[in-house]
Amino acid sequence: MDKADIAWVGVSTLLVLLMVVPGLALFYGGLVRSKNVLSVLMQVMCTFAVAVLLWFAYGYSLTFTEGNAFVGGFSRSFFSGMFNPDDGKYSMTGSIPEFLYAAFQATFAGITCALIVGAFAERARFSAVLVFTVLWFTFAYIPVAHMIWFTTDTSKGLLAAKGALDFAGGTVVHINAGIAALVGAFVVGKRLGYGKEAMQPHNLPMTMMGASLLWVGWFGFNAGSSLAANEVAALALFNTLIATVGAILAWVFTEWAIKGRPSMLGAASGAIAGLVGVTPAAGLVGPVGALVIGIAAGVICVWGVNGLKRMLGVDDSLDVFGIHGVGGIVGGLLVGIFNAKALGGPGLDSIGLIGGQLLVQLEGIVITIIWSGVVAYVAFKIADLMCGLRVSEDMEREGLDITTHGESAYHR
Repeated sequence: MDKADIAWVGVSTLLVLLMVVPGLALFYGGLVRSKNVLSVLMQVMCTFAVAVLLWFAYGYSLTFTEGNAFVGGFSRSFFSGMFNPDDGKYSMTGSIPEFLYAAFQATFAGITCALIVGAFAERARFSAVLVFTVLWFTFAYIPVAHMIWFTTDTSKGLLAAKGALDFAGGTVVHINAGIAALVGAFVVGKRLGYGKEAMQPHNLPMTMMGASLLWVGWFGFNAGSSLAANEVAALALFNTLIATVGAILAWVFTEWAIKGRPSMLGAASGAIAGLVGVTPAAGLVGPVGALVIGIAAGVICVWGVNGLKRMLGVDDSLDVFGIHGVGGIVGGLLVGIFNAKALGGPGLDSIGLIGGQLLVQLEGIVITIIWSGVVAYVAFKIADLMCGLRVSEDMEREGLDITTHGESAYHR
């Protein structure tokens, strides 16, 4: 047991919580119209709560215990076996109590589910969102996390056994959530008046505050994934800083060149793109590699939320796929390059190994896209059958704050 490691992972757990509430909630809340802000805050908070509760019940056990290549078992259900009251001893994960590791991972599961709601904001029925969350968490998040992150001396998940790299969740969190969000945007359908009426963000300062809190919290997300107060945490922390500033400037100057003016929303979006891009690479590349990944994510995600979105013809309300899905793919591939020692990373011994690592990274991304996409589609259909996925046209026009929750964010 190492007290410094316990303190760092404990703080990191709180930082990831800060990312969700208030960070993600405010970021999303500012982007919607004023009549729907409370509904988005509710969906973020409650999907996070549902995921953490399910993580305690069976999610952690199925993700991080031995089973098969796709899923674990139930030996740690309700965190059983982590504490022995007879001798007062705690089970350990490395140098920290397993309780703490499970709590840290709970916040990852929670934010992944919360990210998805941005794609169908302003029109989805609250009860259906909760039903979807239970199903997708169980049949998509858990298997993908097990396949990539579960590893012991005797057993490994499918993609971990192949050597897939994902330091803090580029594939497990961002690609996984991004694909589910894209499917949700298609299945739920476009907002009434989409493409015909102005649907501007109602409070960009709120979005800026949310993005800033996400950035602060992300240091726990990435550097905390070292699970120790060590040199890897220091590398991941700086990489998270440098990639993000690179992405902000890359997005701003790209937008400036294309649209003729830089926007605050673009800067905030660039920050999130950079954070997403560096997540799978944070402790696995050098600072120059992190900067290149951030710049690439910033530029490519501008296309993701503009050109690609128009090509797909989808109303991904808050650009979940365009930033998290696309940014996760960018980072998930580039970590396979910049992990090489010749390029400043701590991993691959030879440039010649990059091609093989890229194939492994691509395989993990493709499997995640297919798995998450199929599960999301089925889960949305089941939620639709059980609750009705979309609110009525009258409810959508009036706004979900009043019609679903009986509250109003702003009183005139």
